[in-house]
Amino acid sequence: MSTLLEQLIEAFRVLPGVGGKSAQRMAYHVLERERAGGQHLAQVLAEAVVRIGHCARCRDFSESEVCHVCASASRDVDQLCVVETPADRLAIEQATGYRGLYYVLQGRLSPLDGIGPRELGLDRLSARLAEGEVRELIIATNPTVEGEATAHYLAQLARQQGVTPSRLAYGVPLGGELEYVDRGTLSHSFGTRSEIRE
Repeated sequence: MSTLLEQLIEAFRVLPGVGGKSAQRMAYHVLERERAGGQHLAQVLAEAVVRIGHCARCRDFSESEVCHVCASASRDVDQLCVVETPADRLAIEQATGYRGLYYVLQGRLSPLDGIGPRELGLDRLSARLAEGEVRELIIATNPTVEGEATAHYLAQLARQQGVTPSRLAYGVPLGGELEYVDRGTLSHSFGTRSEIRE
């Protein structure tokens, strides 16, 4: 039977990137210096787990049936950007001037992990594309093996519905130096180079 302290340490380990030592430091910090903060964290966490669900339109996290982005009349309905996670959606929203809508997969195709089209809600995405409002499907999956497989599947799905698929450009980072770019990225960037236009 584990003690309450051991249970607290183990509970912190549910967070990504938190190992035994980090979890132990967090538990000790809460108990030694932040009891009020710990109570607030527990209260907000309990409420969030119960009240935050998924948007019926885009599958992003939302407290209401339709999230504020999907409900906004100022968004461009003919562009739909597909991302893997809510964190990816937030990154695009904060870093770009994109004013279209999103579809959040909550993952990527990974047959070995049992994640197929149904788990990613691709049937709902296909139905949404069939509605006829979307003209361009912007595919913003990560440039990993699973992300590329997902992008290929999404492009085929878009074409079947008469929607133009596009893929985010990727390669050498802005401000980066070629000698520090990994070989795979450099090779892909070199192979997909484009003409410089005036």
